[in-house]
Amino acid sequence: MERVAQFLKDAQVYYLATVDGDQPRVRPFGTVNVFDGKLYIQTGKVKDCSKQIVANPKVEVCAMKGDEWIRIAAKLVEDDRKEARESMLDAYPHLKAMYSADDGNTVVYYFKDAVATISAFSHAPEVITF
Repeated sequence: MERVAQFLKDAQVYYLATVDGDQPRVRPFGTVNVFDGKLYIQTGKVKDCSKQIVANPKVEVCAMKGDEWIRIAAKLVEDDRKEARESMLDAYPHLKAMYSADDGNTVVYYFKDAVATISAFSHAPEVITF
């Protein structure tokens, strides 16, 4: 899992795919944090992305770094603990201009049953489960 977290941090931007009814939706994300032994992302509860995750928690993530790319298939699970939200905001202090741990909007999700595949044209795929 640490390798996956570092890959996403090094990539700086990754793309999160959700499902909206029968339509896939993809958008850029940048938050990734390891807390309490789990890999987390963050968004706002009022955003369509969050509503789509609640309706169908199955997601995929894709990012590219150099000549490698990663795909992660997983379920996202909300962690409603204030400490989890605080940990994310501490890792990304610039978000504190828009979010706070107690605003009722900030939401953090952790990856469950995740399968990450790191690929490149120059080497065989590396599969990481967490």
